Amino acid sequence: MQTNKENIIIDITFNFSIDIINYCKKLEENRQYNIGNQLFRCGTSIGVNVREAQNTESKIDFIHKLKIAAKEADETEYWLQICNQLKDYPNTTDLLVKIESIQKILSKIISSSKQSSNYQTIKSSN
Repeated sequence: MQTNKENIIIDITFNFSIDIINYCKKLEENRQYNIGNQLFRCGTSIGVNVREAQNTESKIDFIHKLKIAAKEADETEYWLQICNQLKDYPNTTDLLVKIESIQKILSKIISSSKQSSNYQTIKSSN
């Protein structure tokens, strides 16, 4: 169940998805479909997995969803780095700064969640 309480990672990843969609529109306009499609999928998947993590039934599921989001963020960074190196592609410097911030926040949330005693107890019983 979602609450109206502000959740910074949800807000940041939602806004990042909008940025990725807009960047991919530019790629489409330039007929650069292959990378655009790949970037669209992984770049928007981050926020989806973060959102899904908010409704998990256990701490393990929560961490798992955030780990998926972190993997998608890594893939997104990869594609953005490639785009930034290609001569005819729009610059991705701002998006790279944003994805780095998202990666740091996800890493911190995952690390903090793993350190909770409840997670350690659940994990050791499996």
